[in-house]
Amino acid sequence: MLHPRTVLPAVERDIPVRVLNSRKPEVEGTLIVAACPPSDLTVKSIVYKEGITVIDVRSTRMLMAHGFLAAIFEVFDRLETAVDVVSTSEVAVSLTIDRTDRLAALVGELRGIAEVEHTGGQAIVCLVGEAIRDTPGVAATAFTALRAINVRMVSQGSARTNFSLVIDERDVPAAVRALHAAFFAAGLEGE
Repeated sequence: MLHPRTVLPAVERDIPVRVLNSRKPEVEGTLIVAACPPSDLTVKSIVYKEGITVIDVRSTRMLMAHGFLAAIFEVFDRLETAVDVVSTSEVAVSLTIDRTDRLAALVGELRGIAEVEHTGGQAIVCLVGEAIRDTPGVAATAFTALRAINVRMVSQGSARTNFSLVIDERDVPAAVRALHAAFFAAGLEGE
């Protein structure tokens, strides 16, 4: 096992690191390099994270009130709570957290700014790859594959490498199978 920080100096100096499996020495292993070789696949993997809580914050003030987002994020900062996914509109912001130990305090403070609702039992499903943001059809393929599953939030910001969707935890197995079939042209083996 290698901690990412132990590999970083080698990657920064363009020194390849090969990670092998001592129980399967015949297997090639994984080569960690500074720059990934080009791939024919736009989407390379599908990952998910369960145990997510969505917090919906709606402004009670007029549209485009100055400082609304700053006030919201100041609460998360002060309560040292990391946010995973953010989706915004003119009067509302939805955020996901994976730690709920400070949920009551967050909701209490946010209610001083706006209307607040929260929903647990959610999951983030993420398509990971190269140039996802710049490749036409990725979102359309994902939404077509998930047409029977309610997608609560979507996030594809400045990162070119991922496309995140928030869904109910109960839908994760079906969502992963459907996305896998859509992007890799085969169902998950063994299921």
